[in-house]
Amino acid sequence: MQPRPGSATPRPGPATPPRAAGPAQPQPGPSPSRRRAAAAGAATGAAATTRLPAAAAAPTPEPEEPTVGSETGRPLPRFAALGSNQVNMRVGPDLRFRIDWTYQRKDLPVQIIREYQSWRRIRDPEGTEGWVQRPLLTSRRTFLVQGAERVLRRDPEDAAAPVARLRPGVIGNLRRCEAGSGWCEVRVDGYDGWVKRSEIWGVTPDEAID
Repeated sequence: MQPRPGSATPRPGPATPPRAAGPAQPQPGPSPSRRRAAAAGAATGAAATTRLPAAAAAPTPEPEEPTVGSETGRPLPRFAALGSNQVNMRVGPDLRFRIDWTYQRKDLPVQIIREYQSWRRIRDPEGTEGWVQRPLLTSRRTFLVQGAERVLRRDPEDAAAPVARLRPGVIGNLRRCEAGSGWCEVRVDGYDGWVKRSEIWGVTPDEAID
């Protein structure tokens, strides 16, 4: 398989205790959590020109994303997390479809945007979409730090004491997000505190998590 550019970058370190006073310095971008699959056929054991049987055809695209899952009746889109360090994303909801990406980071938050039998169409933090098997997802709520370094604070206030600094690419667990609040209570590598929901990916602007 061809590694995604920058795949040699080590995984971001854990949350770090606050440093001495001074402006936060941006950290290097997160290490890739996925890699591009090999050319079509190599990943699935079939020639790239092989036509899939009708039974393996993807469902007819819908003009708009559904708001309720066709299999579970649950709201869409909704967040979930990868349940394994080896999750294949395919171009269609069947094992005979080629693998587009292989995710190698358990707990990475993703959005479920469509359901088809035992398959879920997901969208990752970079906006890439594809199909994964439902057992490879978990309902555990996690978040991903994106952009710049973020500060984990002791209380949900800008002036609250810093607990740790979170580098881009760090994944943590969402514990509580109150409706109407711009803050979420989280846990990252043994550190507990609050982070602004606008600074993380894995929760919607108005979602409540208990």
